[in-house]
Amino acid sequence: MQILERFLKGEKPAIARVITKIENGTDPKLLEDIFPHTGNAYYIGITGPPGAGKSSLVNAIVPKLLENNKKVGIIAVDPTSPFSGGALLGDRIRMNDLALNENVFIRSMATRGSLGGLASKTKDVALVLDAAGMDYVIIETVGVGQVELDIAQVCDTTVVTLVPESGDAIQAMKAGILEVADILVVNKGDRTGSDRLMMELKFAFELRDEKIKWQVPILKTVAIENQGIEELVSTIKFHKEYLEKSGEIEIERKNKLVLRVNELIEEKIRTHLHNYIIDQKHLKKMIDKAYDRKITPHCIVDEIAKKIFKGGE
Repeated sequence: MQILERFLKGEKPAIARVITKIENGTDPKLLEDIFPHTGNAYYIGITGPPGAGKSSLVNAIVPKLLENNKKVGIIAVDPTSPFSGGALLGDRIRMNDLALNENVFIRSMATRGSLGGLASKTKDVALVLDAAGMDYVIIETVGVGQVELDIAQVCDTTVVTLVPESGDAIQAMKAGILEVADILVVNKGDRTGSDRLMMELKFAFELRDEKIKWQVPILKTVAIENQGIEELVSTIKFHKEYLEKSGEIEIERKNKLVLRVNELIEEKIRTHLHNYIIDQKHLKKMIDKAYDRKITPHCIVDEIAKKIFKGGE
């Protein structure tokens, strides 16, 4: 396959075409063909609330990662446009300087209704960039809330970015964001309240289980002025070395494969149920009955479940 050969050579137009095919599901075998070439890239997640400066942080750290002729793939997940269905913000516009670098490939993806801070095909696209020869794959999530923590199920190092003035420390504790962070960054650290936020975060981590081996570093950056970026990149690399030397990277990646397989099983079952098992005409009739308050939604589910499991509960 000519496109596959060009793709494996790292040609950008071929990479873009393969990603489009994967996103649209037009060539299911393509992922099977590229999968043996994956497993070499290191995955870095950049997440945090809206307005935390995630894109600015990515812009700042990529040039440091490119040293020694390394290659970096970037997946920027944006909210979905209500009109086109595409990525609303278009990070490629905000990363113009990086996009011109021959060792950088950037792809914006729309969430298309997916919760979790990632688009539904993000994990497959990350594999594509891995197979294309990227040394680092950076995934920047859409702004996360209290349940949107999918990034930790994909990346080797998760960087959680917070900002001083929005009360993020309390929200982070509520959301469990602290639980997925390998590195915490207080960005826009030149603003009032940054030192206080640093103290609150350090206090929060002192209350954590002492058995946890990796002590989460809490760093301060001003991404747009390149302040603290050197330390952040060094810390990411140090975390990578820690995972490799301790053997945890293999354990974590196998665990993530288990999660991914279970996720795909559930997705396949949902598709199969709706396409082959559930009689959509009959379902519509039952929906009409429920709308008229003659049966409950629970009754509908019970009837479908009995049909699926042949009388089982």
